[in-house]
Amino acid sequence: MARSSTFDQYSARIEKVVAFLSERLDQPLTLSQLAEVGHFSPFHFHRMYRGLMGETIASTQRRLRLHRAAHELLKGQRSIAQIAAHAGYASTAAFTRAFGATYGQAPAMFRKRRVAPPEFARADYDPTLENLMYTAQISTIAPVRAIALPHRGEYSSIGASFQRLYGWAGPKGLLGPHTRGFGIFYDSPADTPAEQLRADACLMVPADSQPGEGMRWIEIAGGRHAVVVHTGPYTELSRAYDWLFCHWLPASGEEAGDAPVHEEYLNDASRLPPEQWQTAIRLPLK
Repeated sequence: MARSSTFDQYSARIEKVVAFLSERLDQPLTLSQLAEVGHFSPFHFHRMYRGLMGETIASTQRRLRLHRAAHELLKGQRSIAQIAAHAGYASTAAFTRAFGATYGQAPAMFRKRRVAPPEFARADYDPTLENLMYTAQISTIAPVRAIALPHRGEYSSIGASFQRLYGWAGPKGLLGPHTRGFGIFYDSPADTPAEQLRADACLMVPADSQPGEGMRWIEIAGGRHAVVVHTGPYTELSRAYDWLFCHWLPASGEEAGDAPVHEEYLNDASRLPPEQWQTAIRLPLK
């Protein structure tokens, strides 16, 4: 799929977000606020941003603050400790490490030499994403009513929640060859503290099933979706997400809907090697 004018439109919207962010470096901005500036769905903004910028929002904030600090060192009169605090660092030592990693020299040496900092530049489109062996199909899917077990914390540990869910369903005779499992992930692990990450492990079971302790019924939205199937370990799913949000979506002329992406696990991971696991990633569309 060739890079299209819609890609440039998405990039312009991201640039608007960066400009908004750079003018408010000392304000506690939320993902929802930034998504609104770029007219993105808050459910998908963090993935679009990371895909097109090559870094997280938090990384951009750190870069912009360090760039501002470099100018302050060059032209200002504040002490290094004051500049460090202004850049959001709890100590001069932490600021010195971060500044040195970015500019290749300690703040004191940088100030002494009066070297002008390079201009901040965003990461450009990654052409290697075009070479990933994925295709997206636009499908209209039916809504799914499922039992959900909320998961809190690192997404990589959601397997324990699925084990509990299957452990509840198995003895009740609710598992079978047509059992469908889903995962819904609501937050950005790059921009949300691990302990605040929210997800749901879900199973489609008979409508008269009674949820176990801590479980609830939910409806996974139907409608138009872009669907990508990833084959391989779950730890490699990020590649499919990057392709979908950075390569396919900006070039598709489509707009992400205001609902979270969900995953469906298409085969039994307990019976197959990881390289054969299949996961359908479904992105809702407007």
